[in-house]
Amino acid sequence: MEALGGYRLFSTCPESARGDASAFRQRAVDVARWSEDAGCEGMLIYTDNRLVDPWLVAALSIQATEKLAPLVAVQPVYMHPYSMAKMVASLALLYDRGVVLNMVAGGFRNDLEALDDPSAHDDRYTRLVEYTSIAMRLLANDGPVSHDGRYYRVRNLRLQPDLPPDLLPEVFVSGSSEAGLAAAVELGATAIQYPKPAQDDLGVHHLNGLKGGIRVGVIARDDEDDAWRVATARFPGDRKGQLMHQLATKVSDSSWHRDLAEMEPGESSPYWLFPFQNYKTFCPYLVGSYERVAAELAKYLELGYSTFILDIPPDPDELHHTRTAFELSARVATDG
Repeated sequence: MEALGGYRLFSTCPESARGDASAFRQRAVDVARWSEDAGCEGMLIYTDNRLVDPWLVAALSIQATEKLAPLVAVQPVYMHPYSMAKMVASLALLYDRGVVLNMVAGGFRNDLEALDDPSAHDDRYTRLVEYTSIAMRLLANDGPVSHDGRYYRVRNLRLQPDLPPDLLPEVFVSGSSEAGLAAAVELGATAIQYPKPAQDDLGVHHLNGLKGGIRVGVIARDDEDDAWRVATARFPGDRKGQLMHQLATKVSDSSWHRDLAEMEPGESSPYWLFPFQNYKTFCPYLVGSYERVAAELAKYLELGYSTFILDIPPDPDELHHTRTAFELSARVATDG
């Protein structure tokens, strides 16, 4: 679904492993409601070994909202493609609500090894394509599904309950590497990347006409100095976080993690990596006045990116500040 202005916004759900675990349920509900009120189409829900099951969080967010689409991160190592398709169909039956699938192949090596998954980086994307293809054939009610592949084998498999055709999920593929982008192209999916500063970013020309999206945080205010005061107060320096970031860089084989770790934006750019470098978040930020941030966002729009997955919002006001910057960016891109 293409949003007014040529862009779509998704927020991100809080992580159950950070902060007060007992307050996580209410926090997840709050962010889902704030996101819907601010015009976000959906909310990304993370998955990894430390976190609450994303499908249960998806059900929680559906119950708390009227139309918000859970953007569920799916890592093939956690469940069979039939089980994933069954989750989608079951949520549709119970709540008459669709989801969006954010297919991920990576993760911390220690997590994957603990699950006895030593697969090489590019092989995991090969598996991802096979996995997603089976699941989508099941969800499309494409007759009995048989598949004899490298990673999965099924014979005359049917999915019940049937999924209504209008709730067939859209597929995102998260990955900035050549293998990740190739997987998105093969699946006809939206490729989600971690952007470089707009002047250095290649845009979506290499996606053979497919849609592209980026993960980025935004802190924008009327006044440039006010925006930076908010940013530095929310993300102060943290020596422990810096050490954790260095360790995470060593144990991750994700190309986006390595690329961001090595990036050095210019001083005049609104592109800010300090939260990422202090292990406070996993995406770059754009910080500045509405006009300065909107100008940078407009460049991403001109590069062909139409989907933007925002960082975890601290409160509803921040989402509305962000929406203001995006509305201005759409006008800037149109005028430009």
